[in-house]
Amino acid sequence: MGTRDLEGKVAVVTGGTSGIGLRSVELFVERGAQVVVGDIAADAGKLLEERFDGKVGFQTTDVTDPEAIESLVALATTRYGKLDVMFNNAGAVGDPSTIAELTADGFDGVVALLARSVFLGHKFAIRTFLAQGTPGTIVSTASVAGLEGGWLPVGYAASKAAVMSIVRQTVAEYGAQGIRSNAIAPGVILTPFVSAALGVPGDYADDFTRYVEDEKVFATLGRPGLPEDVAEVAAFLASDASRFVNGVSLPVDGGATAITHNQFGPALYAAAQRFVESKSGATETTTA
Repeated sequence: MGTRDLEGKVAVVTGGTSGIGLRSVELFVERGAQVVVGDIAADAGKLLEERFDGKVGFQTTDVTDPEAIESLVALATTRYGKLDVMFNNAGAVGDPSTIAELTADGFDGVVALLARSVFLGHKFAIRTFLAQGTPGTIVSTASVAGLEGGWLPVGYAASKAAVMSIVRQTVAEYGAQGIRSNAIAPGVILTPFVSAALGVPGDYADDFTRYVEDEKVFATLGRPGLPEDVAEVAAFLASDASRFVNGVSLPVDGGATAITHNQFGPALYAAAQRFVESKSGATETTTA
């Protein structure tokens, strides 16, 4: 609390209007950074810009488009004079099909959103670091699905594994020039988006988080991950406190990947079903 370890830094955050991205933007600003946010949610982005008047800029951004990412990075240097941190965070689960059912187009779409976007973020951030003559740091959101099978569909899992490869290759090519790249591999993080994907209505997202905690669905730390858990790690990797950390893909999963054959995923889905059924039953009783 109260630390200003990002004082004077300029960061770009993609997918910064909700969930992990939003909490990261809030934390970066709280710790002294100026932030440019790229997202497809234009209304939410404008509200964020107004909320942090002068400290946050926003640009509607399709992260799969090279020109859009180049323009987003240019906005940071134009508005705030430089770039210190690139946080590639935008994403979605994408096509949930199994390997046998997934179309080539479906696979390509997920890879474009989750892996191509991270490549583009690296490309234009590195170009900027080299041009300005001062190295910076790149943080990317990967996933435990890139480390282990069974967490999420193949398009998502393959893309997140690719993110980790991009991180390592960046170190191989540019580490000697002082440029750092690291990934965060979140486990189950209960954002409104994740709750919705589990079938939980948006109005009940906070209630569902408390329900999961009460039901002890997660055997390691006894609670699900929250956006601030990932945002704190992103802020650390963006800061000079991590100056000797490079090429790492750091699980932020409460210890889930430390356990062989954990059943957290199925347990969470089952908990979501019980929760939704309990809310439906309560509504029916009230109506009756």
